[in-house]
Amino acid sequence: MEGKYKEYLEYKDSGIEWLGEIPKWWISSRFKFGIKLIESGKRDSIESSDILSIGGEHIGFDGNLKLENLKYVSEEFYRNNKKGRIEKEDILIVKDGATIGKTAFVSKNPHNRMLLNEHVYRVVSHKFNYYYILSTFFQSKIWSGNNSSAQEGLTLATINNIPYINPSYEEKNNITNFLDYETAKIDTLIEKQRQLIKLLKEKRQAVISHAVTKGLNPDAPMKDSGVEWLGEVPEHWEVKPLRYIGKLQNGISQAAEYFGEGFPFITYGDVYKNYELPSNGSGLAKSIPGEQKLYSVKEGDIFFTRTSETVEEIGFSATCLKTIDKAIFSGFIIRCRPSKNVINKYFSKFYFRAQFHRLFFVKEMNLVTRASLSQDLLNRMPVLLPPYSEQEKIGSYLNNESVKFKMLVLKSEKRINLLQERRIALISAAVTGKIDVRDWKKPGDIV
Repeated sequence: MEGKYKEYLEYKDSGIEWLGEIPKWWISSRFKFGIKLIESGKRDSIESSDILSIGGEHIGFDGNLKLENLKYVSEEFYRNNKKGRIEKEDILIVKDGATIGKTAFVSKNPHNRMLLNEHVYRVVSHKFNYYYILSTFFQSKIWSGNNSSAQEGLTLATINNIPYINPSYEEKNNITNFLDYETAKIDTLIEKQRQLIKLLKEKRQAVISHAVTKGLNPDAPMKDSGVEWLGEVPEHWEVKPLRYIGKLQNGISQAAEYFGEGFPFITYGDVYKNYELPSNGSGLAKSIPGEQKLYSVKEGDIFFTRTSETVEEIGFSATCLKTIDKAIFSGFIIRCRPSKNVINKYFSKFYFRAQFHRLFFVKEMNLVTRASLSQDLLNRMPVLLPPYSEQEKIGSYLNNESVKFKMLVLKSEKRINLLQERRIALISAAVTGKIDVRDWKKPGDIV
């Protein structure tokens, strides 16, 4: 913050470890003396009503309520519990779990009646305290006060006794107005970077889909593929069902004690999250030589997610680029082992992750309680096959393009991290008196 914002003229020792000096007339106290009320809710759950039950999962990292995967409380429960009712300008803070300290400000009247569950505190106070809770100082005291254990939870005794520095009411207004404006600008920049990342990923997928269905030669003669969702393809390419490409094999299914130690194990997540398998898989299993032979993981193998709660997660693929010695794979996965020199591993890495395959799976899948991809359906999936030498060129081209897109995404992610760090640093400096914003005016305001 140095250079851009001025400091107060006079400071004093706060008497608070890690905080150092504060403006001379600010008062050091405890958090409980800077708020009107703090309370949490209770647990109740029914299938549906118009009264929302708000927990830690509904508090977004952007400081807003995230009304997704909603839960509800009954009319009777709401009527009998006045504690934890959410009102405009309340501050909500997660009191336990992995996201302890995550905070939101209710900036407008809730569109519905809402009641906190037992995992969230409601704080009634000046909005200044929303930013104070977000500061690095306050967050560090949350964790140190709980011996760095999220499972112990943020008790009332802990939060009430966190050191608090109390500016005048007028200064609280100045600091809040300043932070409202400055953090909104930063949030806008962050959102632009997130939208850029989304567009880059969409562009990458479009480049992949075009290359694996149209090839790299824009002047190549085209023909109707005979498959509605593939459209026209280069005239010299073939279309074959997957069963002509290679043989399928379901993975191993064992009890829980079979896993956790032993030899490399390819999990559902290894396939779902990656275009290519991790070099050693993310799991371990107590496999024996016979299993390692039957469920082996070899260079060129293509793996498909087989079962999930929703059809949208079925049929995602990952290709093995290098044999993983003594590895086996999960029963939630199907392996396709291609015949020799039929499909290039780099081509398959991108081809089977192209979005047009979603149309095939969604159209053909039967959903009962869980979505499950059968070998029969997978065997019928149409596969586009350019000549092998052309596959190599397409695979090489897409590898290079993917590196470019990855670097651009990483660059945007780095910008987001820097902006988020700046946001917290600005908040922390303002609420602890390290910068003086009393004379700050919103651009455009008449002085």
